[in-house]
Amino acid sequence: MQPDRIEIEQAAERIGMHLRPTPLYQWPLLCQHLAAEVWLKHENHAPTGSFKVRGGLNYFAALKQQLTGHDVICATRGNHGQSIAIAGALHGFRVHVVVPHGNSREKNAAMRALGARVIEAGDDFQAARDLASELALAHNWHLVPAFHPLLVAGVASYAREMLLTRPNLQTVYVPAGMGSGLCGMVAARDALGLTTEIVGVVSAHAPAYANAFELGRPTEAPATTKLADGLACRKTDPAALQIMLRGVARFVRVTDAEIENAMRLIFAATHNVAEGAGAASLAAAMQEGARNRGREIGVVLTGGNIDSSAFAAVLTHSKALPEAA
Repeated sequence: MQPDRIEIEQAAERIGMHLRPTPLYQWPLLCQHLAAEVWLKHENHAPTGSFKVRGGLNYFAALKQQLTGHDVICATRGNHGQSIAIAGALHGFRVHVVVPHGNSREKNAAMRALGARVIEAGDDFQAARDLASELALAHNWHLVPAFHPLLVAGVASYAREMLLTRPNLQTVYVPAGMGSGLCGMVAARDALGLTTEIVGVVSAHAPAYANAFELGRPTEAPATTKLADGLACRKTDPAALQIMLRGVARFVRVTDAEIENAMRLIFAATHNVAEGAGAASLAAAMQEGARNRGREIGVVLTGGNIDSSAFAAVLTHSKALPEAA
């Protein structure tokens, strides 16, 4: 179910007790490079370096009286896990997170620093999710899903901030992992009564949501991206897909190479670090450069949590600024 205006405003009030609105900047070099008015929403400035923290804060604030026991568990590639770790601990819960083998070492370290127990299992997010479900059942722990109306209402607060500040944005590009961020943008746009075009972005190497959108039904596809772990979704969520089918204009698929270019451009033009999933929205805007020329567009930098060695490799693989569109 898509959150309505009242639910989004309630979530924004809960979240506002713990974090300030993140910046929305227009960087001259980005505008010059895309020949458009580009507004970049800096969710990488959130306390955990990602928009996901908003969902966790709203989820636990709303459900803390209903949750039984003192243990909660989730599956994650890192940003959702940090959100649950910080919000769960705030309300006195012991947090367990399941990540696939080979997950980001620095994201794992951040979750442990926030007090979470990190369990490594499986080869991808779906395998980690399956184990989290098994452990929740075996130990009577509360399983925090990857997609839930309260998570969507929470992350919609970033979109509300963005659209209240720039209500005349013509198009907004939003990455889609399990879908809360994209559905949050749809919910906020509809709640505010705007006509902003919303474009979903997936990795070309993890195209499940784009495929499902085009087919009109849930589906799955291999997730083989080496760079955008936050987009490495193999199965779609039916509830998320229904919101996307009603409110998203189209999907754009971006390759790891295109994401690398966008990461380099963000760093060169703004001196901000973007993780792969966080830069995917700009990669899509760059891919659609001819369509966007002269228009006012929004780009969501969803997170900046990338291992330092991986980011160093991205920066050294090419010149500082990629070719303009």
